[in-house]
Amino acid sequence: MPVTSADAPLDAPEPRTQSLMLSFFGIHLLGRPLAVSSGSVIAVLEETGVSEEAVRTTLNRMVKRGLLERHRQGRRTYFGLTAHAAQVLADGRDRVWRTGAVNRDWDGQWTMVGFSLPEAWRRERHDLRSRLIWAGFGPLQNGLWVAAAPVDVREAVSGLGLDAYLRVFRATVASPTEVREVLEQAFDIAAIGARYRSFLDRWDRTDPVPGSPSELAGQLLLHTDWLGLVRQDPHLPAEHLPADWPAARAEAVFRGLARRWERPAAQAAAQLLDTLDLD
Repeated sequence: MPVTSADAPLDAPEPRTQSLMLSFFGIHLLGRPLAVSSGSVIAVLEETGVSEEAVRTTLNRMVKRGLLERHRQGRRTYFGLTAHAAQVLADGRDRVWRTGAVNRDWDGQWTMVGFSLPEAWRRERHDLRSRLIWAGFGPLQNGLWVAAAPVDVREAVSGLGLDAYLRVFRATVASPTEVREVLEQAFDIAAIGARYRSFLDRWDRTDPVPGSPSELAGQLLLHTDWLGLVRQDPHLPAEHLPADWPAARAEAVFRGLARRWERPAAQAAAQLLDTLDLD
């Protein structure tokens, strides 16, 4: 029940409205041959505090970026996922429900990527770094990035046309290098932990969405916050993280709330959505 971004991860932090909208499409339309009317999207996101103007602007932007397709029936406009967006959302769903937030099965293998791009290729460098971050890499030193997992780098950077500029290795650390030393140099562990604690501060409470008009609004806000969190988490090996690492508790809170709101949110969505069958 995901949100994620195109080109994993859409090459930049998403505006809040787009993130919420992707949550909505990922939860309620992914895998279904349907398009949904703009009025329905406006009605759903209005419950999360998003204005009609912001929804319309974001829908148009997502069409231009190849994430949504317009379909017209009479005077109404409907929006459906493109194949690219569906693939990205499915990847986000796997990231949330299969990969999880805690890496307890690390085998000690690192994936290393070295690269050197022409100085003028700022956009290409930005795109490459964005893809590497999404795939769990962090910068160990200039031009050398590492991930604490076996990563299919060719797939992670597909479409960028930069394969000839990359050098990819699988490796383990050797003395005098320590795993914790590499983690602390390549990743901001304190910042990652702080983001999980911030999530807990908001959601681990009796009334996590005070004043929310519906479980549907709570569901969208929850999923948006959670994927925004895990997409910034490189999934580092738990055995080398601080003993009070908050990811497991945060994930339990997320899953508990997600289960609580799943059925009532689906019922609310069914009442609000005006859909068009694309079969």
